[in-house]
Amino acid sequence: MGVEGDMTTSGAGTEEAISYIRSAKAIRERCGQILSLAEKGALVHFALHEERLPSLVSAVQEELQANYPDGRVPFHSRWRHFGVGGVDREAILNSRLAALPALERARAKLELAFVSVLLDAGAGDTWTFRDGDCRRSFGRSEGLAVASLEAFTQGAFGSQPYTVTADALCGMSPEKAARIFQVTENNPLAGLEGRVALLNQLGEVIGKRAEVFAGSPGRLGGMLESVASLTDRNGTVHADQLLRLLLDTFSPIWPGRISIGGQTLGDVWSHSLVAGQGETDKLVPFHKLSQWLAYSLLEPLEQGGVSVGYLDELTGLPEYRNGGLLIDSGVLAVKEPAALTERHSPASELIVEWRALTVSLLDRIADGLRQRLDLTAEELPLAKVLQGGTWSLGRKFAAERRAHAAPPIAIVSDGTVF
Repeated sequence: MGVEGDMTTSGAGTEEAISYIRSAKAIRERCGQILSLAEKGALVHFALHEERLPSLVSAVQEELQANYPDGRVPFHSRWRHFGVGGVDREAILNSRLAALPALERARAKLELAFVSVLLDAGAGDTWTFRDGDCRRSFGRSEGLAVASLEAFTQGAFGSQPYTVTADALCGMSPEKAARIFQVTENNPLAGLEGRVALLNQLGEVIGKRAEVFAGSPGRLGGMLESVASLTDRNGTVHADQLLRLLLDTFSPIWPGRISIGGQTLGDVWSHSLVAGQGETDKLVPFHKLSQWLAYSLLEPLEQGGVSVGYLDELTGLPEYRNGGLLIDSGVLAVKEPAALTERHSPASELIVEWRALTVSLLDRIADGLRQRLDLTAEELPLAKVLQGGTWSLGRKFAAERRAHAAPPIAIVSDGTVF
């Protein structure tokens, strides 16, 4: 049986099904089904305690105002992680790129953001990276950010420093990546091989899709013009159109999990209680890394003269900081406590439920926050709610409750999902 509002209910064919599953609209609709089930108490793995949501909104408001007392909240993006340890690495990068023409500076920063996001999946609880600038060690997302920035400046991803090119990515190996990330037997990085495979496959896409990278053939930054071509009559690229371009162009880089018509769907999973028409039945898309990428490209694209708007077409990010916040605040509760002591595949229905509820409840948190602050969605888009409050509060709650600020539910990572 079809689902109201689901664009696949018209009996559309394979291409329409793929187009739907690669949309932010599909993410919200399918995650909304999971939330509706939770409201009825009909989920197998999670119970929803909506009465605790107002308290969580208050905590997010306090976090946002403490982090950004002047109200100038930046977008949630990879660029925020480059400032870890109090070092303004973006300013350092800008000074090193200053001699380049403005368009080339934008290409370089687009390339850095892109590769750094692809490498930003769960690092594990113990891995750290020692920064060459401030001589401090950082773990998790910040450690991966600094490591990718150093590698970018040294030319590890391109034919020369500050570039990302097809040939260099295709030549990346686990051994090279281990050196980049300072991986040793005593400093293991989760999903190292998966990250390398992503880079290799990214290189193949850049080499094969010359029409997308026509602005500078063979370079990842050559896609700047392709994004600019999506500009509407008001001079703006819709965020959902940016996401579609990313998903359509880079779908071959993702592991072959679920596919339709021979096309890999990427961060899309199955849940037995989700309904949809035809080939999309049971499917729940998230596209977490692709949406994280879209958010992280906003600033480089703007520097390249491309304005991206309608940001709330994108969803919140279904990863373990935002999801962990919901569990640690008591808004979500695992029905079987034993699940908190086990490791789970991203394909498990427990993880699919957790991520779907995270997407839907982030929208509710954002709505509640705007009402309290008397702000519109344009004034406080979801990208700022994530940055100002939910992500950092999720980490804070985790640090108070578990060693290494570990998430409340352990996930088996292949380096391509979280």
